[in-house]
Amino acid sequence: MPVEVLTFGCRLNAAESEAMRQQAEAAGHRDLVVVNTCAVTAEAGRQARKAIRAAVRADAGARVVVTGCGAQVETRAYAAMPEVAAVIGNRRKLDAETWRDLDPAGGVPDGAGRVRVDDVWARRPEPAPLLGEMPGRTRAFVPVQNGCDHRCTFCVIPFGRGASRSVAPEAVVAQVSRLVERGTREVVLTGVDLTAYGRECGGPSLGGLVATILRAVPDLPRLRLSSIDSVEADAALLDALAGEPRLMPHLHLSLQAGDDLILKRMRRRHGRADAIRFCAEVRRLRPETVFGADLIAGFPTETEAQFARSLDLVAACGLTHLHVFPYSPRPGTPAARMPQVAPGTIRDRASRLRAAGAAALRRRLDAEIGRTHRVLAERGGLGRTESFLPVRLPEGAEPGALVPLRIAGHDGRALLAA
Repeated sequence: MPVEVLTFGCRLNAAESEAMRQQAEAAGHRDLVVVNTCAVTAEAGRQARKAIRAAVRADAGARVVVTGCGAQVETRAYAAMPEVAAVIGNRRKLDAETWRDLDPAGGVPDGAGRVRVDDVWARRPEPAPLLGEMPGRTRAFVPVQNGCDHRCTFCVIPFGRGASRSVAPEAVVAQVSRLVERGTREVVLTGVDLTAYGRECGGPSLGGLVATILRAVPDLPRLRLSSIDSVEADAALLDALAGEPRLMPHLHLSLQAGDDLILKRMRRRHGRADAIRFCAEVRRLRPETVFGADLIAGFPTETEAQFARSLDLVAACGLTHLHVFPYSPRPGTPAARMPQVAPGTIRDRASRLRAAGAAALRRRLDAEIGRTHRVLAERGGLGRTESFLPVRLPEGAEPGALVPLRIAGHDGRALLAA
């Protein structure tokens, strides 16, 4: 069996999983299951542990290596699992030497220690993204930033990733150029706190990086951003959105809530009015922009009236794509010590937010009928518009092709090409 990687969590994890798979295979491993964990919610950890047990039940000869943010912040819990051969921290998981040091049985050499988790807080330059070839991919995720210097009261990710660090612009450009040469049609820039890019080293901002990539790689058809913090968006980024058609008109915002007191208790750096104002300004500059957002349902102390402010933020900001997270307390975070909302209420609020998101998506899909979009064809009969709306493709659309398609209808989740 080749190396199998099970990924939980964010797009940054997805990009790193591909690098780990290639490094492990290059080191000669077989029958190895790498579980790249997430720690953003307690449920993410529960799902990862469930997957570990299932992997060993399915193949008793498989060896499981656990890494990622969960491995970094819940080291003891994963090390205590008899199914786990080794626990590798975030600092080591992208080092080729780590995978060469693993013995063929999936463990670590005698004396090296089964648990190899280092301190994530020591600042050091972020290494260049190690993605290698990505066969069959029309879209590639390129990590350009790691870590976070903020302390949201619900979040443990800084303890899993460490301080903010940026990849040098020339390394990013070199990686994007290689991907385009190998057939990638769309690059997505990713990071833990993407809009913090360049701040810790006095380098160019995220907007500056975007401009540099588009100037240096003229053959890149599409550049896209993963989740951003709107309050950190700089003038250069807004200029690029307004004037560069190759930067896609789709932004996913880390909003989390729509009530100012709840945002203050989360220790977020924006208020409700800031979010609404940002979306309005971007639409003024680029009217076709589509917004997504992360929203937390049932944050501690949230009243029904405060939740309603999050619910109506969907319309106030004109959101289309929602990622809804039922609040899940993380031990050691300030929010875990606040008065908690009843679990049933959390589930109900999450359901109502998801319903609002589904209705918003349907309205957007309705508005696209009769329009023509340049769609990036992917595998599985699906493609994406410039604004990241999914399109069910007609037969014969080759993956990687950018094709103009008129939209004839939708099925409630995806557009249908004529």
